[in-house]
Amino acid sequence: MPRTGWATSWRNGPVTDRVLAIVGATATGKSDLAIALAQRFDGEIVNADSMQLYVGLDVGTAKLGPGERGDIAHHLIDIWPIQKAAAVAQYQDLARTAIGQIHARGRLPIVVGGSGLYVSGALDRLEFPPEDTAVRLRLYAELEEHGPYALHQRLASLDPDAAKAILPSNGRRIARALEVIEVTGRPFTASMPRPDSIYDTTLIALDRADLDERVERRVQHMMDRGWLDEIRALLPAGLRASPTAGKALGYQQLMSVLDDQGNVVGDVAAQVDETIMRTKRFVRRQRRWFRRDARITWLDAADPGLLERAIAVASLRTL
Repeated sequence: MPRTGWATSWRNGPVTDRVLAIVGATATGKSDLAIALAQRFDGEIVNADSMQLYVGLDVGTAKLGPGERGDIAHHLIDIWPIQKAAAVAQYQDLARTAIGQIHARGRLPIVVGGSGLYVSGALDRLEFPPEDTAVRLRLYAELEEHGPYALHQRLASLDPDAAKAILPSNGRRIARALEVIEVTGRPFTASMPRPDSIYDTTLIALDRADLDERVERRVQHMMDRGWLDEIRALLPAGLRASPTAGKALGYQQLMSVLDDQGNVVGDVAAQVDETIMRTKRFVRRQRRWFRRDARITWLDAADPGLLERAIAVASLRTL
């Protein structure tokens, strides 16, 4: 039944509004479970997958089409053009506004995604450290000249924990970490999110033993669905120059085999293999990120009784 009298402000200290979050690694089945739970609990879904925010990044992000969403309202999908740089602080405002609006309608917000920083941005007390444009531009110039791996080595010497949490290929995030260290004089990890939700949050994470095999099948399925054609169609819109969407996992690798006219000029199979390898590595990082959070209840996504178990966990807080 719809709930009434729920607070909608998230800026004025602790609130008691309930939020359910479905998190975990790529290819665990988060979207399907979230839809089933939204149908059970009269919920609406708030996307916390950083790349599903971008218009046009569909096949390679496993974005559900409108007809695949089980008649459940989905928020924060297809809201940014591919030219836009990642902006977690802006996402935080948008996510919390969406959550407040869902509460106001008497429904349950269900935050869904595998991008740990975006999940924390939506749910937790997370303040973003100061910025310095001059420092950032200098670091970007170094990134362009020397590549992300050289900057990652510097980060490892200054803040080993941050280096472990950031992919060596994620140049913009490495540069941001180095910027924060230089501007604040403190480790970047000091500004990383802590598990302290501003909502009455229940977190469920999915994992399964066969993820490597699922990743391989998933990438091949994406190729069969026309992933390369999707990338080809996005080139005129500026995908290659995009600071975030153009660096998305798989998109960057496959784009490397296309010229600016979309002609294949490289070894597609080799880049498919590279994407699979990098995705498996990304899965391990996602696991490490979420395993740090003691609030999470972990469920086996391969369990035939997954939905019933998830309903039982969610019911402790949402009914």
